[in-house]
Amino acid sequence: MTFLQKLGFWRKKERKEPEAQLLSKPWREINWRDKQSALQSVKNYKPKTDGQQLRILLHGPVGAGKSSFINSVQSVLQGRMYIQALVENMSHDYFTITYTTYNIPKDPETFYPFVLSDIMGLGPTGVQVDDVKLAMMGKVKEGYRFNRDSRLSEDDAFYNNHPTDNDKVHVLVCVIDAYTLPFMKQEVQEKICQIRIEATHLNIPQVAIFTKIDDVSPEIKDNLQNVYKVNYLKERMEQFSVNVGIPMNCIFPVKNYHEEIDLNSDVDSLILSALKHIINLGDNCINFHKSQSCAMSCQSMNM
Repeated sequence: MTFLQKLGFWRKKERKEPEAQLLSKPWREINWRDKQSALQSVKNYKPKTDGQQLRILLHGPVGAGKSSFINSVQSVLQGRMYIQALVENMSHDYFTITYTTYNIPKDPETFYPFVLSDIMGLGPTGVQVDDVKLAMMGKVKEGYRFNRDSRLSEDDAFYNNHPTDNDKVHVLVCVIDAYTLPFMKQEVQEKICQIRIEATHLNIPQVAIFTKIDDVSPEIKDNLQNVYKVNYLKERMEQFSVNVGIPMNCIFPVKNYHEEIDLNSDVDSLILSALKHIINLGDNCINFHKSQSCAMSCQSMNM
């Protein structure tokens, strides 16, 4: 038996899920028949200030699916399979090691007014909380190579001393593997909590994305529309909410595109549902900071 075969055997034996109990009605409603309205809402989004970008920062444990979520979002908005963020399927080590931002083309000459930023995965030796905080503050330049042993210093060439509004993060997204969540190491959960506290101090809203939901139960794998009927998944989301403090209405289950070669309407619907709420929260953050800046300017003028 090869190593990979043994690994697969262990996963099946060790992580066998209990039979799911389907609720009589979904606990959250999704309009599966009309993904176009959600798609159009995302396509129509435009910040109030010209030139403003909404920055979405993704973080989470190694292998949770951050890069796959970025590719899935781009695929839905492009209307075809789109792979820009590289994904590692063989290694459980840190694959994303640099600060990388992805712009999404809207047409041949323009981009959507929101960007997705990716960082090194969390772990006992992963990205440091201080570096995530600096990224949220807009003080990490594109291409910075994260160091597991030390944070970005102010004298580093990749330290941004004068971040603009576009450099700062407007919504923080924690990407979680729903299947392996019960086996998450305590150190990783503590990092998630610490990062959430730092984001709260910066008035940045936080969202959690649950990926690989089709691995949680065969009912979801057979029919994605069962996602809000599987009580077992709901209980995992509720426990995560209690553990890290992200409210349930800010936690969204999605299925990333992984082995498919064509788009699927149900997969798109879940991704768009999450993305629409992420954008709304990020826009609220932009407007809040704009109003705070205006208030401070007015106070300075009146002094």
